[in-house]
Amino acid sequence: MNTSQNLETFSFNDSIVRKFVLATVLWAFVGMLVGVLIALQLGIPALNLGLPWTSFGRLRPLHTNAVIFAFAGNAIFAGIYYSTQRLCKARMFSDFLSSLHFWGWQAIIVAAALTLPQGITSGKEYAELEWPIDIAITLIWVVFALNFFGTLFRRRERHIYVALWFYIATILTVAMLHIVNSLAIPVSAFKSYSIFAGIQDALVQWWYGHNAVAFFLTTPFLGLMYYFMPKAAERPVYSYRLSILHFWSLVFLYIWAGPHHLLNTALPDWAQTVGMVFSVVLIAPSWGGMINGLLTLRGAWDKLRRDPVLKFFVVGITFYGMSTFEGPMMSIRAINAFTHYTDYTIGHVHGGALGWNGFIAFGMIYYLLPRLWKHEIWSPKLVMTHFWVGTIGIVLYMTSMWVAGITQALMWRAFTNEGTLLYPDFVETVVKLIPFYWIRAFGGLLYLSGVVMCAINVIKTVGLSHASGADLSDTRVQAAPMAAEHEPVGHPNPWHHRLEGAPAVFGVLVLISVLIGGAAEIIPMAAIKTNVATIPSVKPYTALELEGRDIYIREGCYNCHSQMIRPFREEVVRYGEYSKAGESVYDHPFQFGSKRTGPDLARVGGKYPHFWHYRHMKEPTATTPGSIMPAYPWLYDRDLDTSLTVKKLQAMKTIGVPYSDEEINGAQAALTAQAEKLAAELSAQGAGSASESAKKEIVALIAYLQRLGTDIKSGN
Repeated sequence: MNTSQNLETFSFNDSIVRKFVLATVLWAFVGMLVGVLIALQLGIPALNLGLPWTSFGRLRPLHTNAVIFAFAGNAIFAGIYYSTQRLCKARMFSDFLSSLHFWGWQAIIVAAALTLPQGITSGKEYAELEWPIDIAITLIWVVFALNFFGTLFRRRERHIYVALWFYIATILTVAMLHIVNSLAIPVSAFKSYSIFAGIQDALVQWWYGHNAVAFFLTTPFLGLMYYFMPKAAERPVYSYRLSILHFWSLVFLYIWAGPHHLLNTALPDWAQTVGMVFSVVLIAPSWGGMINGLLTLRGAWDKLRRDPVLKFFVVGITFYGMSTFEGPMMSIRAINAFTHYTDYTIGHVHGGALGWNGFIAFGMIYYLLPRLWKHEIWSPKLVMTHFWVGTIGIVLYMTSMWVAGITQALMWRAFTNEGTLLYPDFVETVVKLIPFYWIRAFGGLLYLSGVVMCAINVIKTVGLSHASGADLSDTRVQAAPMAAEHEPVGHPNPWHHRLEGAPAVFGVLVLISVLIGGAAEIIPMAAIKTNVATIPSVKPYTALELEGRDIYIREGCYNCHSQMIRPFREEVVRYGEYSKAGESVYDHPFQFGSKRTGPDLARVGGKYPHFWHYRHMKEPTATTPGSIMPAYPWLYDRDLDTSLTVKKLQAMKTIGVPYSDEEINGAQAALTAQAEKLAAELSAQGAGSASESAKKEIVALIAYLQRLGTDIKSGN
């Protein structure tokens, strides 16, 4: 029988893959460059340049968003568009949707790059973008989902391969996480407030933040691993059964682990315990994926020695295994008490981002480069150099931050024989860390050098391709139409084999798996406000304090300061009474922080006179010799913009903050009166003209800082 008559001729859309690959390289350079700059700012505060848009607090979220959503995001889309077409034996559902997805995503990245340095931020880590951009992300994600699932339903291969399982989980779960965490009430085009507050907002944020790592930086990259690793090694995946176990256990368990970011805080014990238990259990499925990836190389060891692409994949998977062991260990309460808020966590997350995500992305790029541009890579030696330079850079970065974190924790906890803090001044711990910050910056510079090598290789290879007149038209292939389903006689997993032929059912089961854990955590805490005990002495912020809080968030102060005193002896002695859940019921968003480059501020109100804060913000070393905090001179020049003050209070009232109509209507007058009173006190302490100071942003910020923790003090 002549089967050639039953074949259909079609083509793959390779041009969209090329666009995403080029965008990946571009944004890798931008993201890593900003990362090196902010690393250097910790060692040389003068590199903040005294400008608002180049300060550490504003550049840090630009770095994280560029690396996660620009670099890693474009790498994900490049790999998904390439592999999905080949696994489905079908062209992407719509060339128009593919193009819209690409340009829409780049527009979102540019919008982030323009707004974050301007201080336009929601103040929620890894979700800083304001509400119009959040809506754009949702719409473009829908475009991506339609294009992907449309391709699945027009596929010529009945059974969906394991990589596609992970893509399905990524698309569905990221949509859920993004929508819930981004729920906010707009005040203007550039300002909104989270509908959640305090401990509830913290739980929702880290349910999102942890699972953004899970379903944006883990599951799609596992899908890429399952496709590109066997292709590069020319070996089948080690175990089909292990793939099934790995996928379903990971998808179900991961969603529960978010609360481990809030261990030893004011979060209820039951939620902390749930997060800790599921985090520890996650070691099993995570290492199952690592083992499945590494054992795929069985019989290909000689090729591994010669092929830099496989080297990138192997080291990337190894870093995945390291991160997914380290993360659960850091989720044990006793270990978390030691590592949280320290630089150890910074080393941990960069091991995952640079080692796991970065190396899988670069390995994929080098695999795709000759296939997409139909020309050999310009310099294979440069690829190998990139591998070694990048590997050394990651190792230096991680080890320096591990040592810095352990040093921090030991110094914070140290007591004298008399029972007093051995290092009572927080800055003493900061000064000790500067040599490690230099090592980190050098490691980051090495990693950036590897990115530059990759960019040169890509540019040169593309140039050679065009010069040689390579045919870059879409790849044309032939395949038979999808055949009718047959019973999988003797198949090791017949039920799953049938499920792989029904992607709609598969997707529903994935959604149910992630909804169970999400609902079990979010509904009791975030949806039922009465579950957070109130404290009668805690009152809403005044209009001036609210404006000051918005300045605090705008400047990214939460990137370096926490507002969460844990119930440990050293923290209570250093900062004051430990934090309660009811203290933050009016905080939209919460400000618990995740890193202490500076001291905790939960009880800073009244600790220093106004003039201390006035001097500290203008020149930090004037009050704290050895401080690496940047100066904020613009706060003394800018008049406080109160055009939205009334709208801000109205928005807060809408989401449950008990402002009366009288307080809202009289907000402007009350703000002016409080500002003038504070400015007069500043003037009496030596800050200059009271009438001029009362109009400036610095007064609002001081008002907010002086409020922190005073409700609890007054209530005792």
